[in-house]
Order: sequence, then structure tokens, then C-alpha cells
Amino acid sequence: MQKLKTNKGARKRLKITKNGKLMRYKAGRRHILTSKSSKRKRKMRRCVEILGMEEKITKKLLPYG
Repeated sequence: MQKLKTNKGARKRLKITKNGKLMRYKAGRRHILTSKSSKRKRKMRRCVEILGMEEKITKKLLPYG
């Protein structure tokens, strides 16, 4: 059987935890930050777990994760 290719974009953007959960960063922290409140920006710092069907699809992009 052939080796499976890892999706390089997914590899750069996602982390797999010890328990196999997929974590991603929140969007919206690149620019136009002056119009966003401190609370909103602070909450965007955190990683969020990818859940449900999205997780199944995303795990296929990282076969050796």
C-alpha cells in the first residue's frame, strides 16, 4: 500500500493532543484589532477543539497525526 500524504496546510494550522483531539486557533486576530474589544481579543487567544463531522473530515488530512 502507498504512503498517505499529509495535507501541509492542515499540519501547520492544527495540533493533535495526546488524547487524539484536534485543536485549532480562532480566526479574527490578524488585523483590524482596534475595533475589537479586549475581551473579544483575549478569547481569540485560546485554542478550540474541532468537533463532530468536521473532526472526521479533518483527521483524514493528518493520517499520521
